[in-house]
Amino acid sequence: MSKRTINFPIDATVILIGGKWKCAILCHLMEGSTRSGQLRRMMFGITQKVLTEQLRELEADGLIAKLSTPGKVPMVEYAVTPLGATLTPIIEAMCNWGQDYLSAHGMDRPD
Repeated sequence: MSKRTINFPIDATVILIGGKWKCAILCHLMEGSTRSGQLRRMMFGITQKVLTEQLRELEADGLIAKLSTPGKVPMVEYAVTPLGATLTPIIEAMCNWGQDYLSAHGMDRPD
């Protein structure tokens, strides 16, 4: 995490996983390691530039790792680190709350 003012512990959490895409990226990676192209296809509306930026920030903060498989055509995948995995209950609670909210307001879950 870059040097930012942290007044309360919640500030650290919001800085690390806040924004439009980081929670979604973590959610997908918690299901298993994935290549960036696969992530982009799963996340409607994200640009390659923004995805790359978000992946770099999550990696720099130690929440995900970039895994390279050597070969004729090197393959790069991203996976949640043990530190990132500690966010699982938080991400799951956010997903559950969102589903409850959508259901209570008669909204369909986006596919």
